This record gives sequence, C-alpha cells and structure tokens, in this order.
Amino acid sequence: MKLLSLVLCIGIMPFRLIGPAQNQSPAAAAIPAKSDAQLTFDVLKGLAGSWTGSVTTDPPNHEIDGPIQVTMRVASRGSVLVHEIAPGGVPEPTLIYLDGDRLTLIHYCEAGNRPRLAARRSQDQKSVDFDFVDISGSREPAFLQHLRFAIVSADHHTEDWTFLLRGDIPLHAHFDLTRARPPLTNH
Repeated sequence: MKLLSLVLCIGIMPFRLIGPAQNQSPAAAAIPAKSDAQLTFDVLKGLAGSWTGSVTTDPPNHEIDGPIQVTMRVASRGSVLVHEIAPGGVPEPTLIYLDGDRLTLIHYCEAGNRPRLAARRSQDQKSVDFDFVDISGSREPAFLQHLRFAIVSADHHTEDWTFLLRGDIPLHAHFDLTRARPPLTNH
C-alpha cells in the first residue's frame, strides 16, 4: 500500500506542476500596445531611402529654392531615423528618436545650433508636426521652429520647415519629394 501511495504521488506531481502555468490569464501573456509616439515613429521609419524633389520658400529665397535631395536611414538598431539634406553641399543631419514616450527631433543646423522639437500627437498617422522645445547654441541667424512631415503615399511625401530669422521673421520651406529610383543598368 505504501508503494501504491508513492507511485500515485509521483504520478500526480507532474500534473500539479503544470497546472498553475495553464491557469495564467491571457492578459498576462499579452504584448503591450504601442504608444502613439511609437506608432508615428514606425511610420516615419517607413520613409527610409533616397528622395528627390524641389524646395520653395516663403518669402522666396533664391539661395534655397530649387532642387533638393534628402536621404533618410534607420540607424542604431532601429532607435533613430537619420534625415539628411545637404544645402550648398554641407550635410545637415536631423535625428528623430523616441525619448521615453515622446517622439523627439534634433536638427544639426549649418547655423551652428541644435534646436530640439517634440512631436504632437498624430491624428491620422499620415502627418506629424514637430514643435520647438529648446535649443543648444545661438538662435542667430536662424533656427528651426517647426517641422511637418505629410505622407502622400509610400513614394511621395512633403516636408514643411519653418525657421525663425532675426527679428522673429518666419521663413517657410516646402519640400515636395518623391522616392528616388535606382538607375537602370544594362548587363
């Protein structure tokens, strides 16, 4: 009889160990929902690639108006989107990243300053507005005050950059960009 009790005890023990794991609620194993900032960041990362288009300014500025190339790439294991333009041949990177639950942008301007902007909540995930938070370096001669990305399609988007010049005069630059296609090669 003692042997039978021992066998039953040993035979039942594995089921008792498995039992509690089967009783976990589905919510405990659920993947947490992405924040609005993370969803917007994921949409912007979809813009990675090379872009060509034109810039128009208001008020008109003949030094800026005309053709432009933009390159965007995802870096640092997906934690940053590097946006780069090269006005006058001088690269100007803008880094977009999550800072906690806030989508943040730092523009490394040829004016020698680094304005930091934060995204507003995106209503439709097709556009995102970044507003000025603070700046490292001088506000002179100009600094980025606002930036808006508007996604028209996977191969077309616009960017609206608003700078503040001396005397708080705004300069608006509108980029109309299409995804650059690699050149066809003959083999």
